Amino acid sequence: MAHATVPLSVPKHVPSVRRNIPSAPARGRSTVASVADADFFEAAKQTVDRFVKSGMVVGLGSGRASSFAVRYLGRCLQQGALRDVVGIPSSVFSASEAAKAGIPLNHYQENLQIDFAFNDADLIEEGTLTALIGRRKPEGGESLFIEKSIAKAASKLALIVAEKQYTRDVDGSIPVLVNCGNWMETAEEIDDLFLGDAEVWRRPTSGQADPMGGDFPLVTREGHHVLDVIFTSPILDLGQVAESLDQIAGVVDHGIIFSMRRHRRIEEWGSNRR
Repeated sequence: MAHATVPLSVPKHVPSVRRNIPSAPARGRSTVASVADADFFEAAKQTVDRFVKSGMVVGLGSGRASSFAVRYLGRCLQQGALRDVVGIPSSVFSASEAAKAGIPLNHYQENLQIDFAFNDADLIEEGTLTALIGRRKPEGGESLFIEKSIAKAASKLALIVAEKQYTRDVDGSIPVLVNCGNWMETAEEIDDLFLGDAEVWRRPTSGQADPMGGDFPLVTREGHHVLDVIFTSPILDLGQVAESLDQIAGVVDHGIIFSMRRHRRIEEWGSNRR
């Protein structure tokens, strides 16, 4: 089952639909993977059908569900169901997928008005609908800075997750973008903030990870380091964590999408309905 947070106010259940599923899985691919892909495709399709209108500027997310949404959006444009849609890619991969799908593109820039955006999330906190992005290792030129900027700029936003990622039990790591010049001071301040509850490691480009970022610490294309704040106990309030991180001078941004009034609805797709 896949969930999406979308910008409406009344919860509604969307029944499972199995039409227009993308091409069959390759041989040797597990049944579990193919069912997950079918659910993600249906969530992506419903997101485009419900919220993308002709003439919109649309933020294009990164991840499995977003890839399906980009390809389906391109198909809608090719078939004439939608017109004059411009995509704002959040990564090299989403830009490549959009170009292959025939979606006209523009680059993200400050003060750009984005009508709607969709993206994969690492998790959504049940109840608050606070979301987290940026945990996954960049493989397609993803930029946490651009993904978060598009989410902030969008008038409406849909986030798609698997059923197990929609949870009340939040734990694990939170990615934090920091300035390179004083990253150690910032890391120490974050460590003091969550003393005893989290460890702070600088993310490596490749190889073995350690608190210093290993031999090849990651520098984003915007010139930032990524600190993974790894919580050793459950995270009781993602929103409070976001507010605390926002107060630290060296923090540029983080992966928490918090306190956005547009997010007030959970859609469900797939065969394993509750």
